[in-house]
Amino acid sequence: MMKSRWYSLPVGLLLVATVVLSADAQDVPEPVDEEAIATIREQGLENSQVMEYLSWMTDVYGPRLTGSPMLDAATDWAARSMEEMGLVNVQKEAWGPFGSGWTLEHYNVEATTPQGTFPLTAYPKAWSPGTEGHVSGEVVIVRAETEDELNQYRGKLAGKVVLMEDIREVDEWFGPLAKRRDDTNLLNLANAPMPGERGGRRYSEEAMQRYRFQRQVASFVLSENPAAILDRGSKGDYGTIFVSSARVPVAPDAGWRDGPSAYDIPAPETVPQFTVAVEHYNRLVRIAQKGLPVSINLHLRVAFNEEDPMEYNVTGELAGTDPAIGDEVVILGGHYDSWHAGTGATDNATGSAVMMEAMRILKHVYAEKGTGPRRTIRIGLWTGEEQGLLGSRSYVQQHFAESEGLGQPPTALKPEHEKFSAYYNMDNGTGKIRGVYMQGNAEVEPIFRSWLQPFSDLGASTLSLQNTGGTDHLAFDAVGLPGFQFIQEPMAYSTRTHHSNMDVYDHAVADDLKQAATIIASFAYHTAERDEKLPRKKLKMAETASVGTQ
Repeated sequence: MMKSRWYSLPVGLLLVATVVLSADAQDVPEPVDEEAIATIREQGLENSQVMEYLSWMTDVYGPRLTGSPMLDAATDWAARSMEEMGLVNVQKEAWGPFGSGWTLEHYNVEATTPQGTFPLTAYPKAWSPGTEGHVSGEVVIVRAETEDELNQYRGKLAGKVVLMEDIREVDEWFGPLAKRRDDTNLLNLANAPMPGERGGRRYSEEAMQRYRFQRQVASFVLSENPAAILDRGSKGDYGTIFVSSARVPVAPDAGWRDGPSAYDIPAPETVPQFTVAVEHYNRLVRIAQKGLPVSINLHLRVAFNEEDPMEYNVTGELAGTDPAIGDEVVILGGHYDSWHAGTGATDNATGSAVMMEAMRILKHVYAEKGTGPRRTIRIGLWTGEEQGLLGSRSYVQQHFAESEGLGQPPTALKPEHEKFSAYYNMDNGTGKIRGVYMQGNAEVEPIFRSWLQPFSDLGASTLSLQNTGGTDHLAFDAVGLPGFQFIQEPMAYSTRTHHSNMDVYDHAVADDLKQAATIIASFAYHTAERDEKLPRKKLKMAETASVGTQ
């Protein structure tokens, strides 16, 4: 039957969310261990090491681009730190092959006009090839909305520096760059309905035609062998530059995950590419529009790291001690790789550092108890997330279930699938936890409600049936395993730090991360100690699925 349940928010707002619960779930309150919570709070809020973990991951081992020697060094450090913490079964688990790493060694970019030369604030795109020494090229702005307009540039771009976009208007900021969730936002999350069937993103045919033509333009420009390509990104201002991967030629009708990548071995043919601060980019366009000559002088030295095409997730455990359920697992994790313009702080050293801190807290709790957890508690630091959840997807394929791709139902289950209780993920920046996205799993609501209650004073009280995407819990959820991402404060994640040159230690908020590590440690503790595994959503197997497990 449907039952209306009352939720409380910090300001006293009452709201109703309707979920389907079994009679047993409604009648039996989920217990909480108050003594353990007191220890967890003391360790997490008063004796925290989370910012020290974060500094090592960012100041010393950042950035951590997938495939790079810096990520290799960072995974070695994480494995050592887990062992020093007292975790067991610490491993660097290989997945792949991924492809090539890439290291930025040196670059500079400047513009020359009849009035003189001025530097440009810009960052090379990851896996961009280097230049042969210092090069200079005249600016050409490519504007084409049809194939005929595009063909007008044929034979005219070789040796030029191509600007791929027109001016982007820059609005002044009259509101705050960083935000916290207000009561209305939390109310909407709590009242979100049960998600519908999983499906792909849907775009209009007109939007898809524009997207395919943009690919065609990029492939055309690359084939004309320009000296370099500059863009200004879709967002960012005041020196914040959002940077990702270099473009390579891709067929216009290829799927998002189809076709070559810039990190492939051998590398596809492409040219040096930079994202320029929007204010500097706009200046170049305005000068060129006046009919004045503009040239770009640049130098880019990089190294491609192809010795080991495999990548590595880092895992470690607090071993389960209950003879009946000790081989069942609770996993907490986040992705460890990053983009390259900053040091990968809020995306996602914060999540990785919080999970390391949660394991440290749990180690202390069990040391005080004089025993280990009933179930095994495992940490997973995943790599290759920025390229499509590659590390976590490979881990799920190796341990739990086979499938034909992300979002596809499993074709075969492995024995460890039955031994799995829950996965908790953090990957939405530095903001503190306000609750949990339940991913449409209504049966965990009374459990999570009880587990959040001791932390209502810390602002965590909202549960949402809503799905959230874009990070590693999806790899688990896709094969029928309970995987959850926490509702976090947005802070300046989208406006300033996510994938940008400003994604650095200084934009992490210590008190928020302490709160997050404390709550996640408690969730992991109670998941490991409860008699039953967490309830699961109904599993849908692929039509080609084999019978039983393997």
